[in-house]
Amino acid sequence: MTVQEDVAALRARTDRIDPRELDTVWDRLEPATIDDLVGYRWRGFSFDTGHHTHQMLGAARWYGKSFASAESAQPLLCYDEDGNIFSDKATGRGGASLWEVRFRGEVTATMVYDGMPIFDHFKKVDDDTLIGVMNGKGRLVFDNGEHYWFGLERDIAL
Repeated sequence: MTVQEDVAALRARTDRIDPRELDTVWDRLEPATIDDLVGYRWRGFSFDTGHHTHQMLGAARWYGKSFASAESAQPLLCYDEDGNIFSDKATGRGGASLWEVRFRGEVTATMVYDGMPIFDHFKKVDDDTLIGVMNGKGRLVFDNGEHYWFGLERDIAL
């Protein structure tokens, strides 16, 4: 199977996903660059590994992320009660920026949160799809020693 087919199969799953399966896919992906992300709003999707952030983002009505520039990123776009998309700066504790950061031996485009010790590392499934893994400190990042896994699909140009 291609890596794109593997990601599609993981996205279609309704049972719990073992994080090792995502580790295996991650290892086969090309690191994303900052230029790959900037200038777009991205629609998010979550892999259900049992991580508590999966449920938290569902409750927050998570939509995705946006990257106007390397210095201006919105890590937590959500739907309001009327279905409008807004930047939830309270829950996300502000904005974020994009950096090149070494993670697992590779330099990836990485979103660094302004208000929390959190880093989202990105790799490319294809030109319009990314896989992200949340890294950093604290319970929001780690759940029973496991990272939170998610994905982004390119939505609209900003």
